[in-house]
Amino acid sequence: MTFSLIVVGDEILHGSRQDKHFAFFKQLLKERGLLLDSVQYLPDSRPILASRLRQSFAEGRPTFITGGIGSTPDDHTRQAAAEALGLSLELHPQAAANIEAVSRKHGDSPDSPGHHIRLRMAEFPQGSSLIPNPYNNIAGFSIREHYFLPGFPVMAQPMAAWVLDHYYAHLQHQTERRSISAWVDLPESRVSALMADIEQRYPGIRSFSLPATPGTERRYRLLFGLKAEGKACAQLDQAWREAEAQLKEQGATQIEWAAEDEA
Repeated sequence: MTFSLIVVGDEILHGSRQDKHFAFFKQLLKERGLLLDSVQYLPDSRPILASRLRQSFAEGRPTFITGGIGSTPDDHTRQAAAEALGLSLELHPQAAANIEAVSRKHGDSPDSPGHHIRLRMAEFPQGSSLIPNPYNNIAGFSIREHYFLPGFPVMAQPMAAWVLDHYYAHLQHQTERRSISAWVDLPESRVSALMADIEQRYPGIRSFSLPATPGTERRYRLLFGLKAEGKACAQLDQAWREAEAQLKEQGATQIEWAAEDEA
């Protein structure tokens, strides 16, 4: 099963903060036999967020969204989600109760300005469900397989794991995925026909190539590989043997196995 990721925040787009979500979500899904197949980076702009979320809801893929669900004027994700769905925001009773406990812990009474500002984080699109936040008990929310999490990795990471294990446990490790790749001393132009040939003769197997910047020791350095899912995995070894033979026919003199995280 595949998932999408939307990372929201001007600070990431402007470079004042480095994104830590992509690498985490990719690994989190991989550990559960799931797949991250797309990532978008969006600004703290309500019109842009509403437009992209409207498209995402229409596509219907499970999607994680991080950032923009706070209580300050530059947080627009909750409002944009409601707009994209044509819904109004409503105060979620359990989320509000959680926030009241947080406010009391900070010494803020239910009628204090601080509590009322904090309470905005319990306003979700109508019909939303809570995503528990073990870090500070201020929940995220989900609606139509879209999971809205804080922008802080320390909060978003355990919440994302909870989502996968709560909603998608039955789909974990259901699809076998394999890949084989190697560094070869060929230009990319030499492997293009080979890639097309392998994909035509082995349905379900995909090829990929990624040239590296030429170094001082060799003129060309190309990461070449094959990947497969499901039943196609059974043919991957045979496809690789044929690909390796063709690489040598094209003039490859060095074929070095690549690390798994390079593929």
